Amino acid sequence: MKIPDSLGFISHIHKKETKITREETKATPVEGVRQPTDKSEKADITNVTEARNKPKTLGELRASGYRPLPIREEMRRNLISMIKAKKPIFNGIIGYDNTVIPQVENAVLSGQNIIFLGERGQAKSRVMRLLVGLLDEAIPIIRGCEINDNPFSPICKYCREKVASEGDKTEIVWLSREDRYGEKLATPDTTIADLIGDVDPIKVAEGRYLSDELTMHYGIIPRTNRGIFCINELPDLAERLQVGLFNLLEEADIQIIGYRVRLPLDIVLVASANPEDYTSRGRIITPLKDRFGAQIRTHYPVTIKDEIAIVEQEWQRFNDGDVSFYVPDYVKEVIAEITHLARNSSDIGQRSGVSVRVSIANLETVVANAIRRATVLGEKLAVPRISDLPYIVASTTGKVEMEGFEDKNEQKIIDDLTKKAVLIVFNRYFQFEELDPIVRQFNGGFNVETSDGMNAKSYVRYTKEIPGMAKAVKKMTDAETPEIVASAIEFILEGAHLNKRLNKTKVEGKTVYRH
Repeated sequence: MKIPDSLGFISHIHKKETKITREETKATPVEGVRQPTDKSEKADITNVTEARNKPKTLGELRASGYRPLPIREEMRRNLISMIKAKKPIFNGIIGYDNTVIPQVENAVLSGQNIIFLGERGQAKSRVMRLLVGLLDEAIPIIRGCEINDNPFSPICKYCREKVASEGDKTEIVWLSREDRYGEKLATPDTTIADLIGDVDPIKVAEGRYLSDELTMHYGIIPRTNRGIFCINELPDLAERLQVGLFNLLEEADIQIIGYRVRLPLDIVLVASANPEDYTSRGRIITPLKDRFGAQIRTHYPVTIKDEIAIVEQEWQRFNDGDVSFYVPDYVKEVIAEITHLARNSSDIGQRSGVSVRVSIANLETVVANAIRRATVLGEKLAVPRISDLPYIVASTTGKVEMEGFEDKNEQKIIDDLTKKAVLIVFNRYFQFEELDPIVRQFNGGFNVETSDGMNAKSYVRYTKEIPGMAKAVKKMTDAETPEIVASAIEFILEGAHLNKRLNKTKVEGKTVYRH
């Protein structure tokens, strides 16, 4: 049986568009020169050709008619163009189509700086990085400039002197959109020199005066001039450093300590924060918060369908062995349901949230246990079962915070959540009366043993021994592969137990279902 591969990988955040011109496709092969043999080679040659055709000096740039736009206008223009063309703007972001993404688009159209506020694992950093897709493919800068100066209006002394001395012969290079993105994780050891800049002692040692602008060392913010700069976990930034961002957000310039110089930067500032951070680790000072144009709240997936879609997109797969794997839909639903229940559980702390990473790690864990079982038993297909679910304790406890006393049994809490999740998912598939033929077979002492270490073929006989079991399995799957049938049988038996139709006991590592 061919198992459907319904689990796709996330695509690259940015894909460079390449195209072959009509003249290139009709070009006559040159004798003695190897011609490109596939599309990727042709695309690479096209990129090189386009790069060679771009202006290389200030004079050529001026003659080409190129006119640079401020970054906010550039992003706004590109966003409008993408909306008109109905192109995806935030690839790989699921569940935000009607909530977060419209707010981000409004902020870009308004030319506002943005702060994303939300619990951990809500794709804040990914959304910030995807904003790069709203930038032009490349922009011109003066060769050797540390802060990406606009060639027509340089702001640093190096570029002003270069243009004054070389004029239209000033060399130009092209900066890609990916190189126009800067990011900093706010940490306690971050300094104003890291962000804004300071005196460069090496340049002073070379003989320059301290008052000379050329002795300045630029921080990461000015080096992201004409780009997007993001600060992750903004509340962790010391308050005195937050003050250093005032001018950037309001007057759009910075001042480097010790210099009578203001650099008018062209930057969009984006930040992220966790609501818990306002009280536990730090806070965003009010004047800084006031300077952000848009505060956008992120959220966890609202539906099980969105949770599953994110998990399928993100979880790690390995195709390096003899064992293939298949994950039934009901297993994915149970994994997602556990996380949703945890987000509303009084036994689990909700201050910092229950991340989608819980669902991702749990699916990886049950698949891993299924692969381990298949490897031990010599089976070629690994299919997660209900008996694999106890192993998610290891992948869950490190990602959630228990409420109450420290001696609270974490395993019991997770086990209770798992039982509730299985019951909810099972009752989506079966009506109560559909269990009657199966349950009747257990009258008179009949019992069934299951285990995460049992061979799949040992389950197949239950489809014949238990009236109604084959029909119930057929409702779950059309597959006749023993590994898939075994998983379905465990799910049906556990559902009957959780609906109080069968009893369950643990005996020497095995689970026994009886009436």
